[in-house]
Amino acid sequence: MIPRYSRPAMAAIWSPESRFRIWFEIEAHATTALAKIGVVPKEAAEKVWEKGRDAVFDVARIDEIEAVTKHDVIAFLTHLAEIVGPEARFVHQGMTSSDVLDTCLNVQLTQAADILIADLDALLAALKKRAFEHKLTPTIGRSHGIHAEPVTFGLKLAQAYAEFARAKERLIAARKEVATCAISGAVGTFANIDPRVEEYVAEQMGLAPEPVSTQVIPRDRHAMFFAVLGVIASSMERLAIEVRHLQRTEVLEAEEFFSEGQKGSSAMPHKRNPVLTENITGLARMVRGYVTPALENVALWHERDISHSSVERMIGPDATVTLDFALARLTGVIDKLLVYPANMQKNLDKLGGLVHSQRVLLALTQGGVSREDSYRLVQRNAMPVWRGEGDFLTLLKADPEVTAVLKPEQIEECFDLGYHLKHVDTIFSRVFGEA
Repeated sequence: MIPRYSRPAMAAIWSPESRFRIWFEIEAHATTALAKIGVVPKEAAEKVWEKGRDAVFDVARIDEIEAVTKHDVIAFLTHLAEIVGPEARFVHQGMTSSDVLDTCLNVQLTQAADILIADLDALLAALKKRAFEHKLTPTIGRSHGIHAEPVTFGLKLAQAYAEFARAKERLIAARKEVATCAISGAVGTFANIDPRVEEYVAEQMGLAPEPVSTQVIPRDRHAMFFAVLGVIASSMERLAIEVRHLQRTEVLEAEEFFSEGQKGSSAMPHKRNPVLTENITGLARMVRGYVTPALENVALWHERDISHSSVERMIGPDATVTLDFALARLTGVIDKLLVYPANMQKNLDKLGGLVHSQRVLLALTQGGVSREDSYRLVQRNAMPVWRGEGDFLTLLKADPEVTAVLKPEQIEECFDLGYHLKHVDTIFSRVFGEA
């Protein structure tokens, strides 16, 4: 995790202090469950909670022990015994390290998912607000980067809203899928620990028991989780690139907010660069980069190995912390985005009416001209305009083959901008569920 791209709440989930606190809760709940079924003394379980509930686990001390044991869970249990005393011998009864590590990881991932879902809610709110603000603000739609036909800026934002609404649904599903607990012992057979212990710990930790854990929780669950994060990152990049293109000097239809005192370039004082959306683009690449290692973690040897462990120690914190930061940044970009309707109209008019070519084409076909000939007539008048040699409407009105089919007022009707916006309400009701 890099502090520059971290926010405190998400980073705290992955701190050693948080990890050891979760480890303690897993062990303590398991000890309580063992006491409930008569495997360990009730007094021992109570002592574990009494001594450990408010304890501050010494990270440096645990690291010191691990330097000797070369085993992180044993180091933690040794330190816990220093805190709890003799009753600590009843901790970890019948359990294996993966029971603690895997259950902890899934607790952390669900906590991270909750923050990310809240981040998506904030982004959705910003997109909805700005979409309704510019619901009928006309702008040019582009295909292949070239002017196509009119849309509205609100529709651009509505599309992003719908995409991130799907992202939220996927993340909720991924959270549910990864929210499982394994307290099944070596190779997952429950030979030395009762399945009721797992059920109790799962309930206490807000998880569901893993049906078959084979000592480790199956990593297809985690692969799906990180894949969803990767898709969210791709959606973020899509929106970020749109803003970057719209901010280009030749376009300038929208622009990142530029604060008082902000500097765009060390060399050129006039510069106002899309640095936030460029940053989001880069962060999205990083989040996607964590997907492949998560997919490769699915294939472990037999019942378990630890080839996944080092991967998850990196991608768990990095992917969630990075995505959290990027989502918050994107929300800020949308919330403060500077929008220039006059420039949008200027760009709409830039091609001298060519954006209405399809309406003329369709009008000619409705008038009895074959599609092939209609296309030829429209393109014949469009190409000079493309070269800057006239106005599309004027050329059409002067073309005898066109006027033989369409009256001047029929041609003019094809240039009505409002025609392209007549179903905006329908699209908005589909996206936002509002009239």
